[in-house]
Amino acid sequence: MKGMNLIIVGLSLIFTIAAFGGESGKIPVSDHFNVRDYGAAGDGRTDDTDAFQKALDVAGQAGGGIVLAPRGNYLFKGHLNIPNAVTLAGIWQSVPAHNGIRNPGLPKPTDDGTTFLITGSANKEDGPAFITLNTNSTLKGVVLYYPEQNVNDVPKPYPWAIAMRGKNPAVLAVEMLNPYNGIDATRNERHLIRDVHGQPLRRGILVDSIYDIGRIENVHFNPWWSMKPKLFQWQMKNGEAFIFGKSDWQYVFNTFCFGYNIGYKFIRSKGGVCNGNFLGIGADDCYTALVVEQCAPYGLLITNGEFVSFHGPDPTMIEIMETNTGSIRFSNCAFWGPCNQIAKIAGTGTTGFADCTFVQWGGKEKNRPAIQAQNGTVLIRGCEFRQGRPHIQLGKDVRRAVVTGNVFTGPKQITNESEGNIQIALNVSD
Repeated sequence: MKGMNLIIVGLSLIFTIAAFGGESGKIPVSDHFNVRDYGAAGDGRTDDTDAFQKALDVAGQAGGGIVLAPRGNYLFKGHLNIPNAVTLAGIWQSVPAHNGIRNPGLPKPTDDGTTFLITGSANKEDGPAFITLNTNSTLKGVVLYYPEQNVNDVPKPYPWAIAMRGKNPAVLAVEMLNPYNGIDATRNERHLIRDVHGQPLRRGILVDSIYDIGRIENVHFNPWWSMKPKLFQWQMKNGEAFIFGKSDWQYVFNTFCFGYNIGYKFIRSKGGVCNGNFLGIGADDCYTALVVEQCAPYGLLITNGEFVSFHGPDPTMIEIMETNTGSIRFSNCAFWGPCNQIAKIAGTGTTGFADCTFVQWGGKEKNRPAIQAQNGTVLIRGCEFRQGRPHIQLGKDVRRAVVTGNVFTGPKQITNESEGNIQIALNVSD
């Protein structure tokens, strides 16, 4: 009996070693790597680029893992490449908030998180991104800060802070405090951008050449870092928060931007155009909240949106350009100003507004129509116009229009110059 027990114990040990060590019988290597173990100083003065890349490469060679950057100010004069299946993680589990970062030259580093101080490739906008993500790689829980930007001057150009490549790259709980260009989400499949806040100065997120669904959730761009006049005025004249080129059905949920030339911009790129589902999106104090140069025929579905424009040469919420041939639908959205116009519509595509609320339009002379359509097809149904000013103008080249079931403040003010098929019925006015 004693011999049988020894045999059982021996077999159990063999099976345990096999289960945890594979055929070689070796104990598996750790899947966690600390950048401090590879020479990172985190003191805000020492260039930590090589130390980080060494840790990332070791994790990649091990088949993947988590590279941890503990609390500290890490200075980078170069750029990083995160290998497949590797996560570069700071200490933040939810996106933090800062108005600025302590002077990196001080002996004591910031004591409240993981901060990346980026100085490399200044004035080289076309250079490589600071961080490139690849298949199944992730950036999580860090703050990106450009210490050489001036809070009260025209911003210095830099390359993209983050580039997303491969399949399933992810950016989670990251604060992009003041990058010139934020996230280049192009040439990948199924990207995930979630819980990202900050103040990108020129471009926030660019989506293009996506042939499998991309996802953007809870992204908030607000001028926390600087509203000093010279910088902020430059941002409002040049900034574009969200730019969408080719994407084969994009999902965008609970996003917001404040203080840009264009909040959401849809373009035709070399790859093509965008179609997708946009839920709970917002653009506040943008010269133009949303611009469509071109979109896919199967459409942009924009629901529960909030759009505000009251600064700039011609404050307008929505502008559909003459180049557009696709379909756009706004459902249950709120538009308020005070602005010149809610929407200017051109192109040969279709633009629809359903169950929307329009407030504070007309310009200084109070004579601009809320919705001015030059051509194309227009659907305006079940909307509320909350001012007694010109409501709708249909130009002579509007091909088709349905204006039904709307509620107007004051007498109905609809100008119809169209020679096309126009149906106006069942509207209610005071």
